[in-house]
Amino acid sequence: MFSFQHNQVENNMKKLPLYACLLNLSLLVLLPYSKASQAGKLNELIMSRRSQNPPVTLPWAEEEALKSHSSAYVAPQKGLSQADKILTLPGQPYGVNFDQYSGYVTVDPVAGRELFYYFVESPYNPSTKPLVLWLNGGPGCSSLGYGAFEELGPFRINSDGKTLYRNKYAWNEVANVLFLESPAGVGFSYSNTTSDYETRGDNSTAKDSYVFLINWLERFPQYKTHDFYITGESYAGHYVPQLAYTILVNNKIGHQSINLKGIAIGNALIDEATGSKGMADYLWTHALSSDETHELIEKYCDFASENITAACDNATEMAAIERGNLDFYNIYAPLCHDPSLKNGSTGSVYDFDPCSDYYGEAYFNRPEVQLALHAKPTNWTHCGTNSNISMKWNDSPTTILPAIKYLIGSDIGLWIYSGDTDAAVPVTSSRYAINTLKLPIQVPWRAWYSGNEVGGFVVKYKGVTFATVRGAGHEVPSWQPARALTLIFSFLNGSLPPASPGKGF
Repeated sequence: MFSFQHNQVENNMKKLPLYACLLNLSLLVLLPYSKASQAGKLNELIMSRRSQNPPVTLPWAEEEALKSHSSAYVAPQKGLSQADKILTLPGQPYGVNFDQYSGYVTVDPVAGRELFYYFVESPYNPSTKPLVLWLNGGPGCSSLGYGAFEELGPFRINSDGKTLYRNKYAWNEVANVLFLESPAGVGFSYSNTTSDYETRGDNSTAKDSYVFLINWLERFPQYKTHDFYITGESYAGHYVPQLAYTILVNNKIGHQSINLKGIAIGNALIDEATGSKGMADYLWTHALSSDETHELIEKYCDFASENITAACDNATEMAAIERGNLDFYNIYAPLCHDPSLKNGSTGSVYDFDPCSDYYGEAYFNRPEVQLALHAKPTNWTHCGTNSNISMKWNDSPTTILPAIKYLIGSDIGLWIYSGDTDAAVPVTSSRYAINTLKLPIQVPWRAWYSGNEVGGFVVKYKGVTFATVRGAGHEVPSWQPARALTLIFSFLNGSLPPASPGKGF
């Protein structure tokens, strides 16, 4: 199996940027042992790039170009929120003290394009809490399956694939949280026009997410005046800034106003050139590659170039071989060795189960669960709805830094955070990307605390706050839920996380 995959990769590698080579070789070892669907999506995107030089500017650089899309579809929504209210989720624990909703919002009635959402209100004075949108990346992976039920939502799924247990560090402790499965073809979201699945990309995803949002706010008008934040991870490093840009431009030119206050992106794909260097340096500094291999990468690999030499190719291949069989998305985490469902086992929020994907797939394919969620009967998977829908992505810039610069100039809050055990989009890549902006430091690097432990480290630049989360992998709230909650609470409050022990969650 390894030799077959290796030959395929070697044939494709000459056409790929260095970031793709490093990630692709890493997946040779990862795929048989871990969450292949999520791990493979970012790599699949990079391999499918339509040109050697994807655009590096904003997808909608001119406001005039966006105006033609700004008369967005808005439908009557009266009464639909109550129809979307979830009475109870199958297997949910006793004592649920908050309201939850799910259903579809039409974003294109002609095409029959419907986006699925899951919304949980805070159990504590939801009328005074901010509204937070969460987006998972991929591209093409589910914010329901990952974000809501493996990371920051109020429930996680037991290993029986039938029952749920509470996450005491859910983000709805401090906010009302909205999870969106986007674009169409992800999770329960769908289109009646199959060609929609062939034309997906960054631009269409941002526009559909915007149309979803203005319609959702019509359905839940009480949230129109709430402070609004967008959060996400991984390829949502594209989704979140692009949606924020779309909102701000539409606000500026007088269309539906959304009270956007800030964005936060975790282990985010921001810039592929600095991402390549960051990944190579992370492997070496974390004792996953040898001095000799790192020296060869430094010597032969041009991180900013699209052209990969044979010498660079050989060095990156050796780096992947040297690190062995481990989870590239959390280098210190156990692998999933037994994905079978297990009756009578209760999960713990303090000990994330690496086989959780399998439990989620079993749960969301149960007919009673789909009925309770008001979902169309679907062959649900974490990334895409079924094998008949191909993964094509038609536009994806190699850098999102122009959008980041625009958002800095808009004066909204902008946080970038990084779980420090992720090697795929590592902390070094995030730091290198931020450093290219050459922003002045306002608050120097320091430790921050969650409870009595160091939760990570933080530095505040003019326009950007950067924070690490100690002991967290690619999906920060999965591995460090308390620290993630401390971090997001600070973000929503507009303050840096605690500088002394005994505070936070």
